[in-house]
Amino acid sequence: MTIIRRASAIGAAVTATACAAIALAPAAAAAEPTTQRAAAAPKAAAPKATAAKAAAATYNGACGGGYSVVNSAQIGTKGTVFLTYNSATGKNCVVTVRTTPGKAVHMTASLGFASPTTTVSDTGYYTTYAGPVYLDARGLCVTWRGEISGEVAGKNGTNCGSLAANRH
Repeated sequence: MTIIRRASAIGAAVTATACAAIALAPAAAAAEPTTQRAAAAPKAAAPKATAAKAAAATYNGACGGGYSVVNSAQIGTKGTVFLTYNSATGKNCVVTVRTTPGKAVHMTASLGFASPTTTVSDTGYYTTYAGPVYLDARGLCVTWRGEISGEVAGKNGTNCGSLAANRH
């Protein structure tokens, strides 16, 4: 297993806690009776989702020339994590961008794949964005995440390249 990480001890603990909360959230929701979930949901959920979409951060080009956004996930109203790809190099790049820059807050950008297990991440206290982190994942599915102040978003096993592609 290869793990490349730039993080403080506190940042790593916060990231681990946030990831554990994400992993447990679906199980907790599944154990809750459907009627309680429906009753707990606010009736104005649709307008909030629209407002959150309007507040999404825009990609800042931090990955460099040749990279295009191929996927993204909004991190509540705090920002957006972007997955980019450079077809000339076969590399993916992830950057987490805040909607409104300001005082430094805990942020993470991470990118990985399952076989062989490799994760690259940038964790720290930033005012504007975390990352970029790069990984050559030609022919593989990637898992990517972004975190801003304890709120996490991303996707597992997406943007799979041609499985016939050769890795160098």
